[in-house]
Amino acid sequence: MGVMTRWLDPDEQRTWRAFLTASRGLMETLDRELQRDAGMPHAYYEILVRLSEAPDRRLRMSDLAQVSGSSRSRLSHAVSRLEAAGWVRREDCPTDRRGQVALLTDAGFATLAAAAPGHVEGVRRHLFDALSPAQVDQLRRISEALADHLRET
Repeated sequence: MGVMTRWLDPDEQRTWRAFLTASRGLMETLDRELQRDAGMPHAYYEILVRLSEAPDRRLRMSDLAQVSGSSRSRLSHAVSRLEAAGWVRREDCPTDRRGQVALLTDAGFATLAAAAPGHVEGVRRHLFDALSPAQVDQLRRISEALADHLRET
């Protein structure tokens, strides 16, 4: 006998659809603005940010895939595009013959520094300005709970 489907009740359905619409809309808006203002999608911006925060602005490709929430193949494609732009360089990993390290170039850091103020303003305008301080706190706690749960599965 199959497992009973736990259908969403009307409130859960409304919550799910609102969450989906809001999260999709926010990411599409931020992506469109970064594309327009900095010539890159949000996924590339995220890679540049992660490298800028890493020691010596470098990370193993496997670690970069993990922290940027990307598959290795998708990350490899993105890094190839960022290399072509001159923003990232790949080098062989000194401690692992098979591994590679991605490093943020000075040009990549300058690109990120130029893009960051507009992107942060977009995040503020499209997310934080729409919420009260209590809602921001709730959103952080909800997001952390979801992230923790998803990491465990």
